[in-house]
Amino acid sequence: MINVMVINGFKAVIAFDPDISMFRGEFIGLNGGADFYATDVASLKREGETSLCVFLAMCQEQDIKPRKHFSGKFMLRLDPETHEVATVAAIATGKSLNQWSMEVIREAANRLSVTY
Repeated sequence: MINVMVINGFKAVIAFDPDISMFRGEFIGLNGGADFYATDVASLKREGETSLCVFLAMCQEQDIKPRKHFSGKFMLRLDPETHEVATVAAIATGKSLNQWSMEVIREAANRLSVTY
């Protein structure tokens, strides 16, 4: 399961680090790194807000857009057998391999995402 916390419109992936017995949040989709730690959810949200504020201030000072730009393109390498069965599945549903893959990825990502 992927745990996602939305703080001021920015998404952060949350994980528990058993080595330090703390939750770790890491903002995603930024033009740089911003992470934060806490022992409970309320503190994690506060720390995330602080971390995000520092990151956004730095971006403003350096005239950097805070959000990363995604082109919508990426290369995916598959083994030949998976490529074949994916092509068959796409054709069987009347879709191109690209359209079928996009829908499967979107469904899987939506199924795994949890927003607090």
